[in-house]
Amino acid sequence: MNDELELLRKWDADAAPLTGPARDRARHHLLNAMAHPDRRTGTGPGRRHALRLAAAAVVAAGVTGAAVLVGTDGSGEGGTPGTSSPRVENAAATVLNGAAAWERGQEKEPVAPRDDQFIYSKRIIKETEQKTGEVKTYTDEMWDSVDVSKPSLTMELGREMWEEPADEGGGVWPPRKWSELEKLPQDPEELVLAIISLGSRADDRPISDLDEHERFEAYWLLGELLKNPVLPQGLRPAAYEALALVPGVRTIPGVKDSAGRTGVGIAHTGRGSYEGKYLIFDPTSYEFLGFRDERISASGKKKYIQLSHVVEWGIVDRVKQRP
Repeated sequence: MNDELELLRKWDADAAPLTGPARDRARHHLLNAMAHPDRRTGTGPGRRHALRLAAAAVVAAGVTGAAVLVGTDGSGEGGTPGTSSPRVENAAATVLNGAAAWERGQEKEPVAPRDDQFIYSKRIIKETEQKTGEVKTYTDEMWDSVDVSKPSLTMELGREMWEEPADEGGGVWPPRKWSELEKLPQDPEELVLAIISLGSRADDRPISDLDEHERFEAYWLLGELLKNPVLPQGLRPAAYEALALVPGVRTIPGVKDSAGRTGVGIAHTGRGSYEGKYLIFDPTSYEFLGFRDERISASGKKKYIQLSHVVEWGIVDRVKQRP
């Protein structure tokens, strides 16, 4: 460990910061490594790049107390960062339980992807430079190997990037294999405790006993699960209800999604630094609208607000095939 920390001290601080999707994949790798320390990692980025991913993941995943809070789009329902009140948490529960009810009214039994197939998704990202207001729009497409045994292709702000296959027994969060998704409990409280165990035996603590890091981890992992375009029937509404149980979740009213619709954000608060990352819902129907994220330029002088939503998805047999 000391050798790794020494290498981290020599990490190139001038390297370009990771985009939101890249940080998400870094969190995947870090959390999987934490959950399965006995597994060898497969072919992946070089040692220097891997250390950069790990360092970014530690900061972004809240290992040092990072949290998610509103940016400049709205001020929420009052209170100081890092605090919550029953009124705020009840408002968040109203939105999330409403989203679960909306989803149950819409969902149908999905077609389960085979392990040898790919999950295709296309999303629109609208990125605004905070100081100048300059807006750029990107259309990103992804082809994710269901059983992670084949190279996956993803795009980040228009740039193509390949994800190497996982070693035997390896995986990602959220799972893509249908058999693994079906094993996730659909009782909201059991789902929270199951995902923070990351493959270990889930304990029987009440959610209120989770520490600050575990609460943020539950919020983040559930949000990542909800990014899966296809889930077993009942799992998506269960994930919304599970989010409603996580202490520290709050609402951010009056935010815009990437299609220009006004919605209400759901974020997690905590002590330490803050990131403007949250989920956006319709304020009346509670339909899920999209995500908000932020990134900083390589120079550190520019901040970008990213709004995104999925516009198409499907199950295909090969990379670059479309539904």
